[in-house]
Amino acid sequence: MDLEMKGAGASYNQIVIFHTIAKEGSIRGAARKLEMAAPSVSQSLKLLETKLGLPLFSRSTRQMSLTEAGKFLLENTTDAIASLDYALEGVHDLSHAPSGKVSMTVPRFVYQSVIRPIFPEFCKLYPDIELEISVSDTSVNIIKEGIDVGIRFGDRIEEGLVARKLTDPVKEALFVSPDYKQKNGIPEVPQDLEQHKLIQYRFGASNKLAPLFLNESGSTITVEMPLAMVVNDTDISIDAAKEGIGIGRFLAPLTEKHFKDGSLIPVLEDYWHEIPGLYVYFSQNSQKARRTRVLIDFLIEKAKLNEI
Repeated sequence: MDLEMKGAGASYNQIVIFHTIAKEGSIRGAARKLEMAAPSVSQSLKLLETKLGLPLFSRSTRQMSLTEAGKFLLENTTDAIASLDYALEGVHDLSHAPSGKVSMTVPRFVYQSVIRPIFPEFCKLYPDIELEISVSDTSVNIIKEGIDVGIRFGDRIEEGLVARKLTDPVKEALFVSPDYKQKNGIPEVPQDLEQHKLIQYRFGASNKLAPLFLNESGSTITVEMPLAMVVNDTDISIDAAKEGIGIGRFLAPLTEKHFKDGSLIPVLEDYWHEIPGLYVYFSQNSQKARRTRVLIDFLIEKAKLNEI
């Protein structure tokens, strides 16, 4: 290797500081994040740019944005920095209890039904780990956002991620209130849904309406039906169904208690569509950190869909 090449003298600390500036968007923000003096952060960036012979940021009075060189450096050092961080942490973990920060993003109903009953046990088992739980119903890019672990349906994941199964597949239930049944009757076959109205769900991330799938004679069919209202929150769907607004939809295990107490009545049960189970997903690098591994293992052992 030609050690005289530009950038050969760039240090690990300079690259880390560069990454932090890129993420925080300013010298001062990076200084706060790194707990360093702003002039020291600025000097580190200047030294790195001098070694590379190119500016890494375009500067204005209000913000800093990456140049093409900056984007290239960020994209091509992210994995390497992460690998080195996890390697250093792995050595530390050999003689210490799991410690440090570990973050997780989950949809709200997953927090309510899966995480809420079990996270206190995790915190007590690992008092030196600082657990951060972020609740979001939108699709989160955990690598871009710097989050360690996410939970969602299905094992379809982006490149660089790993998925592990948490729960078995579940069925999506359809249901009405006793008042709705008395006034409108209930559908007996999928074709009857044309005479009813659906309380529809809209995805927060894509802003698209959730297609209604049913299982008929072993095949999956898509059903179009009139809408009573559109929501982006499952609690509203339950509330609206209880008020007789229309036919509601939600995961069968999480509506079971409403069926038992009679506040909701299942309809078209033989046609309910099966949805892949919940999976925990994480980057290939992050699992090397012991604090992340113990969280993943804990979730795999303890996670189940509980009634909300």
